[in-house]
Amino acid sequence: MTEPALALVDFSSIAVGIEAADAMVKRAEIDVIRAGTVQPGRYLVLIGGTVADVQESLGAGRDVGGEAVLDYVFLPHVHPEVVEAIGGGRVPDVADALGIVETASVAAAIHAADAGIKGAAVRLVELRLADGLGGKGIVLYSGLVADVQAAVEIGVEVLARPDLLIRQVVIPQLHAEMWENVSDATRFSTRVLEGL
Repeated sequence: MTEPALALVDFSSIAVGIEAADAMVKRAEIDVIRAGTVQPGRYLVLIGGTVADVQESLGAGRDVGGEAVLDYVFLPHVHPEVVEAIGGGRVPDVADALGIVETASVAAAIHAADAGIKGAAVRLVELRLADGLGGKGIVLYSGLVADVQAAVEIGVEVLARPDLLIRQVVIPQLHAEMWENVSDATRFSTRVLEGL
């Protein structure tokens, strides 16, 4: 997925989400659409394509979604590392510091990830979205302490509403065993299945 623009809409209703997704793909020619349910009973629609088409498609989804739209994000020039992280890519390298932005929505996490990585010399360790998080999102940045602090602050500043931020943390000199856990996977079940 190397599109210049990306948008995501988070719907409180699965039925409305499906209806809105249909309207989105009918409104403009988009290159990528990924849609589906997440806990707790929400529906996410992710689209990518040219800036104008994604913007038009997003407008259609928001119009049809109405009050069922919990949150959305539109990134006209999304950072390639964000696209890679959405697809499951990880940067497991040990760094000087770890920054964490925990958000109440997937859209907010994507927005924070994009802003932080564009605004500071950091890497995305992980961008985890919705599944196993009750619809929340987490962004993990790595780099030098000052850069990680800047990325976290920038990521928090772009959030549309204060209630979208659950917590922000910067951990200098994260212990090596914690780096091993965090860089491999943040899901507990994944770590436990690897054996103790």
